[in-house]
Amino acid sequence: MIPPADRIAFGDIEIIRLVDGTIRVDGGAMFGVVPRTVWAAKAAPDAENRVTLALNCYLVRTPTATVLLDTGVGAGLARRHADLYAYEPRPGLLPALAELGLEAEAIDVVVNSHLHFDHCGGNTVRTASGGWAPAFPRARYVVQRGEWDQAMRPVERDRPSYRPARLKVLREAGQLTLLDGAAPVAAGVETVLAAGHTAFHQVVQVAAGGRAFVYLADAVPTTAHIDLDAIMSYDLYPVETFTGKKALLARAEAERWILGFGHDLAVPFAVLRRRGPRLDAVPP
Repeated sequence: MIPPADRIAFGDIEIIRLVDGTIRVDGGAMFGVVPRTVWAAKAAPDAENRVTLALNCYLVRTPTATVLLDTGVGAGLARRHADLYAYEPRPGLLPALAELGLEAEAIDVVVNSHLHFDHCGGNTVRTASGGWAPAFPRARYVVQRGEWDQAMRPVERDRPSYRPARLKVLREAGQLTLLDGAAPVAAGVETVLAAGHTAFHQVVQVAAGGRAFVYLADAVPTTAHIDLDAIMSYDLYPVETFTGKKALLARAEAERWILGFGHDLAVPFAVLRRRGPRLDAVPP
């Protein structure tokens, strides 16, 4: 059952956090230069120094469109990767949608923050012949053009993060929309570039009734990453992550954004409250 805390509404918009599952990754990699004694107080590691991350997706229901922000790992993750990341698939994106009474055909737009496998694996599903097909047959799939190009021809360092064979069917099906910078994708829903994790990573802003929700994806993957020094070793451009995160969080505080995070299991939504020099994430 989807907890009440995983739903918010403002204006004429409803937003629901859906958890595709969880993975576990090395805590040092998740927090970069931050000492273990500092990050472990916020994200308790297991015996193998791994922290648990949610595979968060957000469903945005507006009067004119049903929009899905990221799609998690999805089905078909190779066994070696499932073991490496201790992947736990429950509850799963499609079952969560079904709990809401939504079939795959109900999704009008899928927005991918970027195309690493843990944010877009649910874009596609296996066919009976063993190939891949769009998981949401009526949806437009929206991503930055530069991110798509990188995913189709990843460099050696990026290759483990991308699954081009699973993605190219979106273009073949005529369901791919490529953006060149910030752009509206539905009424009240807009993408904004937030480079750092990848060169063309984007966040998503949803506005209605004088309020705004911003899905930060991997620009700020968990509430523990609100600290500016907490930058993932996975970020390809950490200097851009730092400057971009600083600007995003300043606006989030000033404009009282409701925030969603790509990987925070415990916190589906938060606003920022200043405590001296620090920013704390508190319930909206």
